[in-house]
Amino acid sequence: MPPAPPPRLVIFDFDGTLADSFPWFRSVLNEVGARHGLRPVAPEEVESLRLLPTPEILRAMQVPPWKLPALTRDLRAMKAEAAACIPLFPGVPEMLRGLAAGGAVVAIASSDAEPNIRRTLGAAAAAVSHFACGASLFGKAPKLRQVLRATGLPAAAAVYVGDETRDAEAAAKVGMDFAAVTWGYAAPAALLARGPRWVFGTPAEVAAGLGM
Repeated sequence: MPPAPPPRLVIFDFDGTLADSFPWFRSVLNEVGARHGLRPVAPEEVESLRLLPTPEILRAMQVPPWKLPALTRDLRAMKAEAAACIPLFPGVPEMLRGLAAGGAVVAIASSDAEPNIRRTLGAAAAAVSHFACGASLFGKAPKLRQVLRATGLPAAAAVYVGDETRDAEAAAKVGMDFAAVTWGYAAPAALLARGPRWVFGTPAEVAAGLGM
């Protein structure tokens, strides 16, 4: 049986996939949590939390659902201020440019805002054809559908590349393949439990792994 053709559309999550924002997130988490009356997260808890899907992380952190919108809003405002200081993972600009040069349509579907993403990407933003940004915490599936409508490509021709279990869930909702990256927010074991079609350990592996 011949191998499946490479995806024509490669959609990336942003934080933890392209941008190395987890250190920043850890540095502000307890500060913003204190504003909303949440218990602090101890340093020794972090690795165990990375093993959990997002709803279980929220339960473990004792975040009431009604506080989530305001908490998310505060984090986004702080992220906007820090966007220019958050680095990309090594090899990300080359990966994006290589995929685009190889004929793939490159897109980003993220909870972050497009201006923040462009600020962090810098010149590498030129390789990205479509941005679908501002997703709610569990609202990435509509953003993936937005990209599909904009490109006119079917879900079967696309892959969503992400670093969290909610990325895998969003891809599954729209019938899209999921590729897990192991350098982001979720622990590799949590991602492997979702059965990704591809697993990448560095940005340099992505294009070759996708058959491009």
